[in-house]
Amino acid sequence: MPRILIVDDSPTVRRYFRGVLEKAGHQVEEAISGSEGLEKLYMEEFDLLLVDVNMPKIDGYSFLREVRRADDLKPVPVLMISTESGVGDVDRGFRAGCNMYLVKPVETEELLAYVELLVRWG
Repeated sequence: MPRILIVDDSPTVRRYFRGVLEKAGHQVEEAISGSEGLEKLYMEEFDLLLVDVNMPKIDGYSFLREVRRADDLKPVPVLMISTESGVGDVDRGFRAGCNMYLVKPVETEELLAYVELLVRWG
């Protein structure tokens, strides 16, 4: 069963993603910040990360750059999901190391399609 870590400061967003992903048969953990996400990554292995951009202290881009620089972390696919929809925002996401960038709101079918693709790819 694929393990997915949701890194998002919004309880509503985390609850929505968790419900969709668990219903599809995935095991889900949550982190409310980039720093908590990093702590969880060092304690457990995940098959996919769902990462928000706008978070306090460590934003999603900084979090992802840290994950990609860490030689002692297993490489993991990242789906960045944000309200930031400009070309520059998407480009920043890919330069930080995400594998796919979606703009909120995300339809359930679209989310599950990308999650399945990235879990299989990873």
